[in-house]
Amino acid sequence: MTEIYKLYGMPASLYTGKVRSYFRKQGIAFTEYGANHPDFMTRIVPTVGRFIIPVIETPEGTIVQDGTDIIDFLEEGGVSRFSVYPESPLLKVVSLLFELFGGEGLLRPAMHYRWNFDELNLDFIRNEFIAALAPINATKEQGNAFFDRASGRMRNAASGFGVTEESAPIIESSYSEFLLLFAEHLEDNPYLLGGQPTIGDFGLISSLFAHLNRDPAATLFMRRTAPVVARWVERMHGAESNWVEYPEDTGFQSQSPPQESLKKLMCYVAEEYLPELEAHVKFANEWLDARPDLEAGTSGMDSPAMRTIGSAEFAWRGITLSTLVMPYRFYLLQRIQDSFEGASAHEQAPIVALLEETGLGSLLSLKTHRRVERKNHQEVWGALRKP
Repeated sequence: MTEIYKLYGMPASLYTGKVRSYFRKQGIAFTEYGANHPDFMTRIVPTVGRFIIPVIETPEGTIVQDGTDIIDFLEEGGVSRFSVYPESPLLKVVSLLFELFGGEGLLRPAMHYRWNFDELNLDFIRNEFIAALAPINATKEQGNAFFDRASGRMRNAASGFGVTEESAPIIESSYSEFLLLFAEHLEDNPYLLGGQPTIGDFGLISSLFAHLNRDPAATLFMRRTAPVVARWVERMHGAESNWVEYPEDTGFQSQSPPQESLKKLMCYVAEEYLPELEAHVKFANEWLDARPDLEAGTSGMDSPAMRTIGSAEFAWRGITLSTLVMPYRFYLLQRIQDSFEGASAHEQAPIVALLEETGLGSLLSLKTHRRVERKNHQEVWGALRKP
């Protein structure tokens, strides 16, 4: 009998989409449960220390939280059909860059297209939230009340990611630019780096599935603007190989030279997300400097449910935005830097050249004064870095 994994999440959840896609592409059998499942509140939340999705439970009873940690756990456990980490150091760094950008850098359009188009989205989103989050036996009135509270929190979160009345038209213009660039790249590539999905694809599917493909307003916009991207979303949710549009190929693209369409996407990341990341690292370092006695292995926050340490301002496409600073982003940033630092000097040279060419040169030196670690399913600060 096939062993079945349990996935606790919801169809409308951005980060659940990353794990669900991985399960399907790897052919790993799983059953998905909502966060309103009795086991989630009685066993899962006490184990991970906060109400958060996605979480998986293995057939042996091991519980793992966080999309990145789940994927790494499954890869290390040998249950996956293929590795999502390219052997090429250059391609690995690129794939990790898009893991970070997909899950964090695309949050503005994801939240904008979900919460600013009520005429098209509201009934759909209400049904999604009630189905996976409200108590299973809730009445219609109780379900609606639950949704009103939950959606109010998420609308507040949207503003924390820079979604404002002023930024809305710029978000739409910027997202249109991304879709066209990604569509151009996908004309010749089934996935980000060729014929096989990488961790970068699974980062991108986070925002590009639940919010930007399933929600009515966003899915209509994607299909009109970039149907090739909509096909990629479908491709990311099937275990079977699909070579309808492409010559059959099973590997990653060659390391050198990187395709021009990939470079254009990286230039977009530099413009769209690097200023925010730089502002967040600066804020975090000032926050850490103000807490010299912060104990290593702790978050420095009053509650494990708190994931932000403040807000930082930065210039973005002609306006000033203020967004929430989340240490988890530094955890993903460190993965890029660790991958680079683990490469030989010969292997590092083309990585540096590519990042410099695409405006991302500062990415490798952009470090917080303490590393962010994942301990007991939560983000904590490590010891001070050596000067």
